[in-house]
Amino acid sequence: MKKVEPKVFLIGESAVVEDGLREYLNYLDVPDWKSDAPTDEEKIVEVMGRLCYRSFKPGLNPNVTKVREHNKDYIENILKVKHGSVIEHPVFNFIFADVSRIFTHELVRHRVGVAISQESLRFVRIEELRQWLPAFVREDGVVEEIFVRAFKYLEKLQKTLAKHWKLDDVDLPFHKKKKITSAMRRLAPEGLATTVGWSANPRTLRWVIEARTDPGAEEEIRLVFGMVAEIVIKRYPHLFGDFTKEIVDGLPFYQPVNSKI
Repeated sequence: MKKVEPKVFLIGESAVVEDGLREYLNYLDVPDWKSDAPTDEEKIVEVMGRLCYRSFKPGLNPNVTKVREHNKDYIENILKVKHGSVIEHPVFNFIFADVSRIFTHELVRHRVGVAISQESLRFVRIEELRQWLPAFVREDGVVEEIFVRAFKYLEKLQKTLAKHWKLDDVDLPFHKKKKITSAMRRLAPEGLATTVGWSANPRTLRWVIEARTDPGAEEEIRLVFGMVAEIVIKRYPHLFGDFTKEIVDGLPFYQPVNSKI
């Protein structure tokens, strides 16, 4: 049994295909248009927003006589007027490691604008049970020992069953290993640390950060999305710069100026 801490990795993000964008701008007869966006994701949002009103320059749309020139100002207005559909275009790819299956059960309730791939205990045999415990459990030595003892016992059962079914036998076919491993996971605790891949667009991510860092949310998911918020606010300042942080019960609570875009 091993004690662990949840971890967040940003492993992917959307990128502008510059040749395609240049072709579009030439088609629109605005070849000199440029964005001062600090990231490709914020540039994509700006382009998608401007094409809705053909607002790359004044006069391109006869109804538009003035345009916001800077990406920061443009996205600030998008968030203010809640034109949320245009911030759905980029996607951020995260891996959450050493998070419990309690966490993943909470995470899958957010289904709009996301993609999820979870480590499968049907294929991955459990040998060492990894565990993260909420603060109020860690602060009570008697209770923490109960949790640790239970995990050690369940870990022992996994090893006993693996030995009983000879899972390390090189002649045991994989399809049978899969069947046995699938059965063994029924003795795995909900608090078992696992890994999940999670991708989301900025519109969804803004809401999940707000909802899941709220003091009423479960402690582990507050911890994880506090780390997510720290990453995206720093990396994509125009998309997430309206969030402010307040520490509540030792964890950050992130609230945006513009909620539910």
